[in-house]
Amino acid sequence: HRYDQARQLAAGAEGGLPTIINEIFQGEGGTDVRAYMEMQSGIFVSKLRSRLYYLSVIVTLAPILGLLGTISGMIRAFSVLNVQSGQAVAITGGVGEALIATAFGLCVAVLALVVHSYFTQRLDRIITDMEMCFSALETMPVKAGQ
Repeated sequence: HRYDQARQLAAGAEGGLPTIINEIFQGEGGTDVRAYMEMQSGIFVSKLRSRLYYLSVIVTLAPILGLLGTISGMIRAFSVLNVQSGQAVAITGGVGEALIATAFGLCVAVLALVVHSYFTQRLDRIITDMEMCFSALETMPVKAGQ
């Protein structure tokens, strides 16, 4: 029942949700406000999710690259069979390379997973807020286009 206050809050805020609400208050949603809200919020959420895709790729790719380094280090370590005996440095250098590659790949994956989880949680909160605001708009006694 606080239509004017809701309009002022939406006008003074920035972001996807206030933009959609302002458009509805200005009558851009037409007669079917529910369909307009659903379409615009779907577009907005899709844009947000597209950015999370890149983090997801990094989370998946980092351990694989670490394992690739492990394999190349082990190949280098065991290629010592072609070298004369008594060269322990050749073996330890390859094992060291393998361990560094694995550790680096896992560190990148852990960091990217933490960031991905944070933004996924934030996106879920944005979607919940949007759904609550749209539900409140739909139940307002005054038409949104007025």
